[in-house]
Amino acid sequence: MAPARRRHVFSGSVYEEMAGYARAVIVEDRIFLSGTVGVDFATGEMPEGAAAQTERAVDTIETALGEAGSGLGDIVRLRVFVPDPADVAAVSAVLKARIGFTYPANTTICAPLAVPGARVEIEAEAIRGSAGTDSLWSVSR
Repeated sequence: MAPARRRHVFSGSVYEEMAGYARAVIVEDRIFLSGTVGVDFATGEMPEGAAAQTERAVDTIETALGEAGSGLGDIVRLRVFVPDPADVAAVSAVLKARIGFTYPANTTICAPLAVPGARVEIEAEAIRGSAGTDSLWSVSR
């Protein structure tokens, strides 16, 4: 069996250079996205507020997925880190509006972040071409 091929996507983040990682790693149809905060990596600016930072982080994720030949609809797993539990509702509302249509698996954890001023960090996994596949609906009682 031939080894799987690996590609990388970089966003220009100073943290990628500092810590030696890629914004995304693509292995066949799987895309693994690094934790992404709400910084505009071109300008270094971070918006105020958890909702605005979440929007910016999702924009960065969407751009990286686009470079990988994918999109937000292919996201199957989210890990969301929020330092302040009071921000979870605002972060969740943005994620529902931007990514919720895919119904990804999601874990939200309240924990400190490494980037000063960051109010959210999002890690995602996607499978290229999985958007629009049928959902299995189940109701448990």
